[in-house]
Amino acid sequence: MKFKKLEKVNLLFVSSSEVIAMKAVILAAGLGTRMKEKLPKALIKVAGTEIIFRMIKLLSNHVDEFIIVVGKSGDKIDNFLKNKGFRYKLVWNFYPERGNGYSFYLAKKFVENDERFILVMGDHVYEEEFVKKAIQGFGLIVDRNPLYVDLDEATKVKCENGRVIDIGKNLKDFDFVDTGFFILSKEIFKFAEEIVKEKDVVELKDIVRRAKIPVTEVSGYFWMDIDTKEDVKKAKRFLIRNSVKSVGDGIVARNLNRKISVRISELLVDFVTPNQMTLLSFLSGMISSVILFFNIPLAALFYQFSSIIDGCDGEIARASLKKSKVGEYMDSILDRFVDFLFLVTLAYVSDFDRFIWLALAFAIFGSVMVSYSTEKFKAAFFEDIYKKIPKMRFLIGKRDERIFVTMIFCLLNLVRELIVLLAFWANLRVALTLLIVLKTKRNGLD
Repeated sequence: MKFKKLEKVNLLFVSSSEVIAMKAVILAAGLGTRMKEKLPKALIKVAGTEIIFRMIKLLSNHVDEFIIVVGKSGDKIDNFLKNKGFRYKLVWNFYPERGNGYSFYLAKKFVENDERFILVMGDHVYEEEFVKKAIQGFGLIVDRNPLYVDLDEATKVKCENGRVIDIGKNLKDFDFVDTGFFILSKEIFKFAEEIVKEKDVVELKDIVRRAKIPVTEVSGYFWMDIDTKEDVKKAKRFLIRNSVKSVGDGIVARNLNRKISVRISELLVDFVTPNQMTLLSFLSGMISSVILFFNIPLAALFYQFSSIIDGCDGEIARASLKKSKVGEYMDSILDRFVDFLFLVTLAYVSDFDRFIWLALAFAIFGSVMVSYSTEKFKAAFFEDIYKKIPKMRFLIGKRDERIFVTMIFCLLNLVRELIVLLAFWANLRVALTLLIVLKTKRNGLD
């Protein structure tokens, strides 16, 4: 099997501002028989979120109504979607054995008056960036070199002049792989109706082949069809690892904390909410302060552990599409409580003199200001400082780095030196942040 280089492929995208709301057809009449599930495949959880909810959530900015073709277990999908805030209609297919092309045909009367509509499969998972690109194309969205699917199981596509001339799993000579994502016009139903009259079993590939629909290439992004339990694990692993923040992490978070937190998130994403992970991180940090009364090195290790799992709530929120401004706000506030209590308790149990208490005050003030100086930038300029000013990514002194250094100094019994260092380090970072921002604005880079 090999990919053949095409001379002409539809790569005409429209800008996101030109994308108007459409209807979307979701084919969800199948059961997860290969996974031995009693649920419809669309209700199987992948990275903490049901497949159909993930699909609807990703499409909701572009779609004003969802047409969901369901099978004999459609009532389960209906019960799940109730009160979720989405506008949808169910189309019942009591003969799913007639094929997914027949399921598609049943949606005809709900979209036949629309110039364009989206068609997706109820067992496919996509990353957000894929959807943003695909929504701007037309025809069958194809991938030249898919990275996350088994080619032996994938549906291959043969093209000529940017249109499908053959499609199927057993093609030896092909150009692309079918991603299961379509942007179609109402004319497609003319071909669907022809085939429904000719055959009892109608596959979507039969309609695509006869209609010779155009293709749009969207390559290099994550997408998978979920057929087995191994597919669920594979998709979950990618979605969690892809949820790690692209900017903003310190050196310790990038090279240590994230390597551990993503593994914890993979284990817990199907069982906990982001807010529960925020609470767990907060309680871990508070417990570390209590342990200070008994054993400083052990408390420092626990403090570092709370820093590690502090990344899990964001990873789980992004992977499961459960991000919230309230969650981000609470996470930031609770982190400040943890840092304050740990440093004050550390100084208290160490019985220091007035000079160290003064240094402690500056250390606490600086740790708060490190966060405040970056968050205030976002509030003032409506941009992430780490994205707007890339050099900020290399300015050490972020929370993960300070906590790691705190652990090391506590293990070495250098508490006095630690407090003095934090007082100087945190405030120096705030001063440098201020200078960098002023220089950037003075140079007109805003």
